[in-house]
Amino acid sequence: MASIRDRIDEVDRQIQSLINERARYAQQVGVSKGELSAAVDYYRPEREAEVLRRILERNKGPLRDEEMLRLFREIMSACLAQQEPLKVGFLGPEGTFTQTAVHKHFGHSVRGLPFSTIDEVFQEVESGAADFGVVPIENSTEGTVNHTLDMFITSPLKVCGEIEIRIEQHLLGVMDGLDKVERVCAHEQSLAQCRGWLREFMSHAELVSASSNAAGARRARDEKDTAAIGGEAAAEVYNLKIIVSNIEDQADNSTRFLVVGRDVLAPSGEDKTTILVSTSDTGGSAGVLHALLQPFATHGVSMSSIESRPSRKKNWDYVFFIDVDGHAEESPLKEALRELEKNSSLFRIVGAYPKAVR
Repeated sequence: MASIRDRIDEVDRQIQSLINERARYAQQVGVSKGELSAAVDYYRPEREAEVLRRILERNKGPLRDEEMLRLFREIMSACLAQQEPLKVGFLGPEGTFTQTAVHKHFGHSVRGLPFSTIDEVFQEVESGAADFGVVPIENSTEGTVNHTLDMFITSPLKVCGEIEIRIEQHLLGVMDGLDKVERVCAHEQSLAQCRGWLREFMSHAELVSASSNAAGARRARDEKDTAAIGGEAAAEVYNLKIIVSNIEDQADNSTRFLVVGRDVLAPSGEDKTTILVSTSDTGGSAGVLHALLQPFATHGVSMSSIESRPSRKKNWDYVFFIDVDGHAEESPLKEALRELEKNSSLFRIVGAYPKAVR
């Protein structure tokens, strides 16, 4: 047993030495960009995605892929933050699932900036006060967050990444049992994701919609008969007990988040492109949308989602947000987009970015 412990100590020394060696190389990259360069000047999400994919390919256990990814994300995050950490705005306040998404994608060595609305996140990234922003875009059970889509209609920001996290909803509070709960306060999305469980076990309680789960958690902290719905982060931040774990109705409940920034990224090898497109006739002529999308079929490009939103220009006029596989600057997608643009009255590449590394 002592010999095994000695070996572990030696491995720890090697790991520590290699991490510091990696940090020194990261410093050299920063210096090459200029003495006063900020982290955002040499942060390359596409390069990070490539590194993480290779880590998954090499991982043979016993650590799970998820744990190995988390460890390396934190190493890369710490190395990047040696001079000045990235500033990442997110839909706050602290303790939300969006903050969890920030940590999953960027690690804990960034400076998180919580904002109260999606609009504020976009504004702060546009102004340069934040380097990147993280906003929710889609829940697997409740659908698309339309307000996030609508922001891209007028915003110059680009999608720079996507994050998927498993949403585990817990009943939180200061009380010991369900019979002490008189009301449950949470964001309407979380109430909807747990409606079956709430109907069965909390029919005696009032359901109160809050601006965020964190706002509900604050109220649960301050009111002895109020419970909240949220994740482990909210329980930790607001010092609440987890009264009942995993009360979400769907076991595979997940939310997808977008990373927004100011630049289009270079290809990473496994990418997704989001476009905003419209025709002069979105009012309902038969076959218009089919003809619009025909270049994807012609060039063998897979489309993963399409959403329509009012254009805000006139009644019954719509724009379409389309996610397709591939990078906008690489074939065959490049050729398909060129043809699509010719048939569109409005065409914009919202982002070309690495697919979420799971």
